[in-house]
Order: sequence, then C-alpha cells, then structure tokens
Amino acid sequence: MSRTFFRRLLVLGTASAALLSGALLAPGGAGAVDGGSLSEAGATTVGLHNTYDPSAFPYLAKALDTGTSMIELDVWDDFITKEWKVSHSNPLGNSNNCVDASTAAQLYSGGANKDLGSCLDDVRVWLAAHPGHAPLMIKIELKAGFQATYGLGPTQLDQTIATHLGSDVFRPADLLAKPGGGSYATLDDAAKAGNWPSRDALAGKVILEIIPGTVEEANPTDTLWTDKEYAQHLKTLQAAGQLGQAQIFPAVHNAAAGDPRTRYSDTTLRPWFVVFDGDASTYLNGSIDTSWYDVNHYLLVMTDAQNVAPAISDTTPTVAEAQARVAQLAAAHATVASSDWTTLTTVQPEVLPRG
Repeated sequence: MSRTFFRRLLVLGTASAALLSGALLAPGGAGAVDGGSLSEAGATTVGLHNTYDPSAFPYLAKALDTGTSMIELDVWDDFITKEWKVSHSNPLGNSNNCVDASTAAQLYSGGANKDLGSCLDDVRVWLAAHPGHAPLMIKIELKAGFQATYGLGPTQLDQTIATHLGSDVFRPADLLAKPGGGSYATLDDAAKAGNWPSRDALAGKVILEIIPGTVEEANPTDTLWTDKEYAQHLKTLQAAGQLGQAQIFPAVHNAAAGDPRTRYSDTTLRPWFVVFDGDASTYLNGSIDTSWYDVNHYLLVMTDAQNVAPAISDTTPTVAEAQARVAQLAAAHATVASSDWTTLTTVQPEVLPRG
C-alpha cells in the first residue's frame, strides 16, 4: 500500500478523534471554538451554500446556529437605489432571510428581505451573542460584478462592511501584519510565511471572500470581473498606504491545474490572491495537485462537496456519509467543504486538521 493511502487512514483516524473530542468537550457545538490551536490555513471546516435563502432557513441566524464556519450571500449592486441587494435572481429587490436585528432577541422575528448591510448586522449581533465563537467566513458572490462608475465599487462595498461589522473583520492588512512589528509586502508573502493566526486568535472574527458572479461570468461585454477589480483595489490601497480600508479577500474562482493566478496577465495582481474557490469534484479529479494550496498556506474553498464521486445527497446525506466526505476533502487539502447540508448540525461545526 502507498504512503498516501496510509496518510489518508491517519487523517481519517485523526478526524474521528476530533469528532469524539468535540462531542465530549463542546456540547452545543455552535458556541465552541474547536481546533483552536490550528491556524486558519491549517484547518478544514464546513460551510453552507446560499444561506440567505428563506427556503433554506427562515432567519439568517438559524444558519449560524448550525455551527457552520461559512455562510454565503448573493449580492447585486442596484445602482438605481445605490443599494447592495441580497437575492438569488432579482437584481432590483431583496429576497432573503435577513431581518436587520439590533439585539439578539430580534434575530428570530420581524420582516425579512433586507439589504446587505442588514444581513451583516444580523451576523454582528449573532456573534456578540455567542462570544468566543470560531471564526466565520462570509462568501460573497457578486452576481453581476461591481458598478464603480455608478458609485457601487470596491470602495463602497468596503465602507458598507466596515459600517456594519466594524472590528469583527479580519482584513487583508491584518494578514500582512507581522507579530513582532512591521508587515509583509503582499498577501502572498504573508500566506507563504504562515502568518494566518490560530483559530483561537480569530475567535469572533469574520473573514470575507468575494468571487465573480454567474451573471458576470456569462456576460461577454464584462471585461473587468470582480476578482480582478478587487485585486486592483488592494494594490492601489497598498501603494497609497491605505490598505487598512480593505475588508475583503478576493478569490480566484473555478478550479484549475497549476497556479490558477496565471490567468491574470498583470503579474503584479497575482500576489493579492491567497484564497481560491472552486468545484470539489474538479479539485479531486486527479488533474490538480491540491497540496500546493496547503504548502503555501492558501485558503481553498471546495464547493458542492456532495458531488465528489461517489455522489451523496446534496441536502440530506446520512451523518456518516457527510462526515466521511468532509474527512476526504480535508485529506485533499480543502479549507472549507461547502454543501447544502442545512440540517446536519452535528457536521457543520466540524474542524479537522487539513491535509
């Protein structure tokens, strides 16, 4: 048998031990920081797809209650009302489970269908009601891309996030900061140096990633996608000594072999990408060396975890099936295993050693 086979057995054994430890030491799951000694780039966690959807959860807080480590918001920039709308397919209206809570008691009541700022308010209020909670990733799919010409560009999105999440955000500038003082020049330098804090140190923090949206990617007239535009934004802010204003990590979208950042012809943008996001089945089809992401301490979000062969239910697999799939993706160096397992509250809080 190969060394890889034995290594995967060891990972699966470690995963089982981690699950047992979590069951014994962290009843309630959602309020616990499991795997706290691991760095953010050294752990594999579980995430939920389209958590804003009312058909998945009546309130966004209910999604957070599962203990998940990642939620996803689909965002449209409505340049008519100058508002960031949250919905799956309506660019001019909100269709979501966000209620704009200002207290914990309001998280599970009131009218929904609020804007992005209100969704972020719900996250902030929920985190305040769960002190010490494990770090949470918020994945933003910007459905049609930025509209900077109309006042809805990266700067305005940063301002919205800063206004509603405040100091809860772990920003790109925070990754650059060296523990002993000074800073790294780029996100790539910081990641390769292993500068991601431990999960304990990130307790209560939010990490935001942003990807190009399905509408944007299908638009042949759009030549400046979200990922590239936000990377340009980071580069400009860094040159001006204002990187602290940036709130988001742009992600290289869609799985590809080698270093996917070579798609950016401007080589000076490549070091501003340390988050990658794509289909789990593609990452595991044998054409991609996913250890590259782990060795360089890049975050790797694997989506549609259920579709990796042999496929399991996209909504209601058994707990054992879901746990085995998370362990499989952990062995394949995922940082987040994302799915639609909305009811698996014993699986969503899982934290496994990565790799």
